[in-house]
Amino acid sequence: MADPLKPQTPREQARARTIEQIIRLGREHLALHGAAALSLRAVARDLGVVSSAVYRYVESRDELLTLLLIDAYGELGDAVEAAVGSVPADDFRGRFAALANAVRKWALSEPARYALLFGSPVPGYQAPAERTTGPGTRVVIGLMGILDSAYRAGKLAAPDAAAVVPALSADLEAIRSEMDLAVPDALLARGALAWTSVFGAISFEVFGQYGADTFSARDALFQHHVDILARVAGLG
Repeated sequence: MADPLKPQTPREQARARTIEQIIRLGREHLALHGAAALSLRAVARDLGVVSSAVYRYVESRDELLTLLLIDAYGELGDAVEAAVGSVPADDFRGRFAALANAVRKWALSEPARYALLFGSPVPGYQAPAERTTGPGTRVVIGLMGILDSAYRAGKLAAPDAAAVVPALSADLEAIRSEMDLAVPDALLARGALAWTSVFGAISFEVFGQYGADTFSARDALFQHHVDILARVAGLG
């Protein structure tokens, strides 16, 4: 991998610009045709080159999908981190709401890219974990970080006495260790519920699952969900 601090040669700069153009065109094709119909040959036509030329920059449709995944995860992660960072560090409920609203705002403005990240799998494509796991976990790591900070500050309300079964406890311990969290099992499990519920509500809206005539006050509905989920997660 090239050293990001080392000045690029003109050839490297030209290659980087071409790959940026390919990703931009890939976004457009994704919005028009969907991920399953994405074609590197079609992208090459719009780029004004023969398909054999574009393969020197992006070797396959799967590689283009991977680049689009990383690009979308990165943009979503940046938007979420900026929104959370604008809220005081000790306003844990406000930071949770900022995270949820930032995901929704991005999803509604980029439905095709949201579908690539969180919709149906693309037939025949398997995202390479070594390249996509890091970018793809930024939002959940941010959410768990909010809960962990609230817990360490003594601001995370204790859940009810419902026991966590041993099999689930083992999973939660692995997450706690990987993310260096202090949050105990019951609160971490509630955090997972808040995480999946936020994305579930957003997916219902992005994919039209509510129906055209149901819930015209979508903003109010989502804020209601966020308020309830904040309490479920122990944020008061």
